[in-house]
Amino acid sequence: MMSNIARFVIGFLFLLALSGCGSVSKWLEEDAYEAPPAELTEFVAEFEPQIAWSTNTGAGAGNDYNDLAAWIQGDMVIATDYEGEVSSYNVQTGKQLWRTALDVPVISGAGGGGGLVLIGTQEGEIIALDEMQGTFKWKKKLSSEVLAPPKAAMDVVVARTADGRITGLSVADGQVLWSYQRTVPLLSLRGASEPVIADDKVISGYANGKLVALSILDGNVIWEKSVAVPRGRTELDRLVDIDSAPVIKDGIVYVVAYHGRLAALSLESGRILWTRDMSSRSGLDVESGDSVYVSDDSGYVWALQDGSGDALWRQTRLLRRNVTAPVIVGNHVIVGDFEGYVHWISRDDGHFVARKRIANNAIRSKPVVKDDLVFLTASDGTLTAFRIQ
Repeated sequence: MMSNIARFVIGFLFLLALSGCGSVSKWLEEDAYEAPPAELTEFVAEFEPQIAWSTNTGAGAGNDYNDLAAWIQGDMVIATDYEGEVSSYNVQTGKQLWRTALDVPVISGAGGGGGLVLIGTQEGEIIALDEMQGTFKWKKKLSSEVLAPPKAAMDVVVARTADGRITGLSVADGQVLWSYQRTVPLLSLRGASEPVIADDKVISGYANGKLVALSILDGNVIWEKSVAVPRGRTELDRLVDIDSAPVIKDGIVYVVAYHGRLAALSLESGRILWTRDMSSRSGLDVESGDSVYVSDDSGYVWALQDGSGDALWRQTRLLRRNVTAPVIVGNHVIVGDFEGYVHWISRDDGHFVARKRIANNAIRSKPVVKDDLVFLTASDGTLTAFRIQ
């Protein structure tokens, strides 16, 4: 009979095999697709989505994990591919402004601020480019691969790496100003919550279900709260990663965790205002004081009442289609799916309003909005701008 010690050793080795480079994304995705994704249903479209412009930005994401979202900076939209080709386009016309080939592996989209476009690489580097010309400014080697787009404000660049570290660097030359680190669990999802800057605070979620607010000036902890608490008998059951970016509106931080909760917290103090049980890796969008929209891990899109979390409606016909986080566009919310379809959903009651396919590849990134346009990026590098209707 196998001893208890032997069982423990075998189980531990099994978890290590699952974790690979510290993540279980592939295992989870394969498990999620044991049942087939829902077939798209017919409906009467209420309008025809109008494409303002569309372009191919390069080689695309390169694999099933990279999320190379577009980044809006001023009147430019910035795109990058997994080979490190970075391009800038005029928001309204799609005219290419500049293109720079970095020839480095990139696994998250561009970020920026402070006159810089910022690229994080798989090799753990932050590369800063001039936002107007795309020319090289500086480069800094960090402790591990950069899993989220870097951001900059108040003369500080904020970068998040795979080892659980958030680093503050000088906008001027990349010199390290401060560093904050939390231990990464043995088993976690592939990815990291991108840092969001609000006032003088950096807000980011962690794989242990905690949300932290740091001072952007010195990296000191302002507050820390548990959004999700690990529960369950197995390590897989106990995954509570916060992988999606928090959304901040009117002094409130909205965040959702995998196997956890959706929570609204005070930006100033971290006090939890309300919660609702929810599991999501994709993320959410918010109309403050009205509704919170979230895509859960089943592919359901929810509208919840801000202030209570009560369900207003649930769209269930995108089951297992790996939908993106929703974004609010006028009277609708928009999500993309794994087959390159974009879905317009009524904010009133959750019914489908319109649909358009932009690529034969997955859309993984949350759509982004600028003025009267909404931008979606497919994993083959297609960047499409739709007019908001």
